[in-house]
Amino acid sequence: MKLATFLADKPLYYDTIDYDRMPLAYQEIKGHITLPKIIHIVGTNGKGSTGRFLAQMLQNQGFSTGHYTSPHIFKFNERIWLNGHSVSDDLLETSHQMLQRLFSQTIINTLSYFEYTTFLAMLVFSKRCEFIVLEAGLGGEHDGTNIFPKIMSLFTPIGLDHQNFLGTTIKEIATTKLESMGPLVLIASQYEKEVNSIAKEIAKTKGASLYFTKDILSEEDKIRVDRLIEKNQWPDFQKINLSGALCALKLLRLSTHFSEDALVLMQGRCQKISANVTLDVGHNPMAARAITDYFHNKKINLIYNSFIDKNYEEILRILAPIINKVELLRLDNPRGMADKEIRKICESMGIEVADFEEIKQERNYLVFGSFSVAEKFLKIYTKERK
Repeated sequence: MKLATFLADKPLYYDTIDYDRMPLAYQEIKGHITLPKIIHIVGTNGKGSTGRFLAQMLQNQGFSTGHYTSPHIFKFNERIWLNGHSVSDDLLETSHQMLQRLFSQTIINTLSYFEYTTFLAMLVFSKRCEFIVLEAGLGGEHDGTNIFPKIMSLFTPIGLDHQNFLGTTIKEIATTKLESMGPLVLIASQYEKEVNSIAKEIAKTKGASLYFTKDILSEEDKIRVDRLIEKNQWPDFQKINLSGALCALKLLRLSTHFSEDALVLMQGRCQKISANVTLDVGHNPMAARAITDYFHNKKINLIYNSFIDKNYEEILRILAPIINKVELLRLDNPRGMADKEIRKICESMGIEVADFEEIKQERNYLVFGSFSVAEKFLKIYTKERK
């Protein structure tokens, strides 16, 4: 069975977590893969950008590097980055067929979409990479990526998201994420200061060596980061992600010399896709605050939609100061979209709301929301510009 057909029948996640499934699967495949040095990226926001910056820095220094990230916007291959490019269809299919032979039928049947594709990525990277930058999914301690031994755990900013899986408070969410830490831990700058104290407690219990980017960054490093941000016209919140990647190199005692031209933002991360359209896949309150700061004292038309289980009301209230009008992007999704609820909230806040129709050159737009929103918009936008 081809990979695309196989994945189409896989659940994206299960309502309950089977904590034994991934370890059992790993035992079946362990003897058939050679794992490179793994840097595990865990957090709420900035995982993709931090991981890609770090992967690009490593590759530019001559290390063969893989970066596993999720989800994707257009094509599954985007999740498995190998030395500067998304994995090829041929290598992906070859690895899938090999994985089908290595796993028992029981494991093949029970693994979720994310769990199976995590192993698929590891098989692609096996024997081809010196380093893997491995991004966790929505969790930490019980995330499918946490079964692999790592040389470092890098924690990006942690905030409220996926409360139905991870907990309803910062303490609960931070704890389950930070419990995934390995022997060497790097904590990026946090918006929620409670995270740092929780990290210290868990590191002490585990006997882990804990470091904070604020203690590693030199004045020269800060000047370099600021210069890169200004040169590329990246939003200020990318300083946290860029600093985290740079500090990871320093903590691993690797060279910090890399070509600045080698660093490219991942698609959808506050991406300027035209003079008047910015695209950002942020979909939680923390991302909304960062994007509000970015558009400070400006007004935009917000092209938006949200899954019904997300905190769209708080997101809209955070974004309200920069919103001129909300334009709803219609989506069909089995998780359910919050079209009607968003309309009611906007009306109660006195914000004009209508269905999205077209981009007008005299307006500035922010496309904000999940990867599904980004995919739908980009398909429409690309078609219109042809």
